[in-house]
Amino acid sequence: MEDKVLQTIKKYNLINKNDKIVVGVSGGPDSVSLLHILSNLKSKLDFEIVVAHLNHMIREEADEETEYVRDFCEKLRVECYIKRVNILEKSSVEKTGTEETGRKARYDFFEEVLVKTSANKIATAHNANDNAETVLMNIIRGAGTSGLKGIEPMRDGKFIRPLIECERSQIEEYCDMHHLNPKIDKSNFENVYTRNKVRNLLIPQIKSEFNSNIIESLNKLSMLARQENEFIHNYVDEILNRVLIEKEVGKLEDTNQVRDNKNDITQKVNGSGQLVLNLKKFNEQDEFVKGRIILAAIKKVLGHTQGIEKIHVDDIVRMCSKNIGNKYLTPNKYIKVMVKSGKIYFNKTS
Repeated sequence: MEDKVLQTIKKYNLINKNDKIVVGVSGGPDSVSLLHILSNLKSKLDFEIVVAHLNHMIREEADEETEYVRDFCEKLRVECYIKRVNILEKSSVEKTGTEETGRKARYDFFEEVLVKTSANKIATAHNANDNAETVLMNIIRGAGTSGLKGIEPMRDGKFIRPLIECERSQIEEYCDMHHLNPKIDKSNFENVYTRNKVRNLLIPQIKSEFNSNIIESLNKLSMLARQENEFIHNYVDEILNRVLIEKEVGKLEDTNQVRDNKNDITQKVNGSGQLVLNLKKFNEQDEFVKGRIILAAIKKVLGHTQGIEKIHVDDIVRMCSKNIGNKYLTPNKYIKVMVKSGKIYFNKTS
């Protein structure tokens, strides 16, 4: 499996010489095998690693898992950063689901460790099964074709998934072979969350009744979708710049500078929290392209499109097609989309 991970790293250019990587480690089979493999490869590829472990303070076994990660890092002589966050309490205060709260807390901590250690990348232990589950979940909830991409090997040039082409059975076999004795999160077997239902009920049923190689099939679909989406992304980005009203984007810089450098546009949008499009030019586009322009605009303003469903995109397209001023929609609590005076405003909310 170590060779397979090395191939994945080279295939997607995940790790370069002199990289410093924060490895997210929970103590489970996936993250423990990831840490063990990266520890073995670091001298060969000439990079450094540090570990970040977040204790969610939910289960009784959490403290035991924390001690396991601490001891494991000591054996590997890897620096380990540990933080405890009461996710249930945080979830209640922020009025968000425990899964979403836990994920955000983990990634916030990974970023914190990245800055503290002057690292430049964050490695998570997502594997081929995780990717297949994500694709199925996206299909079930009616996501667009971009949802078929699943979990990308690298995101934003910073988040890397070296195990993304390894199946869970291979990971468990690797742990047994090297006597790693990872901790098992029993909540993974409780069919409460959607992912657990997909993992424990739906995929085994598909394997049994329809396709024994469903994990491999879904990962092939994911790879093809990523390739097609890359092409579409580049095309939509060109169209977005044609319908963008540049003088409305940034108020601190000369608009000619913004026009000359596409990256500057993104930087100004991220800074101002607003993006403005020409409504007439937008409505001249194909329906599919309109939807992709909306997603691209939201991503430039927020930095992500989490929580934006196809139904939200369709509602925004309909609002724009009516060409009636002073109408607005809030697809989530982070962004407001408004039509006014022949323009479409994408505003980041406070």
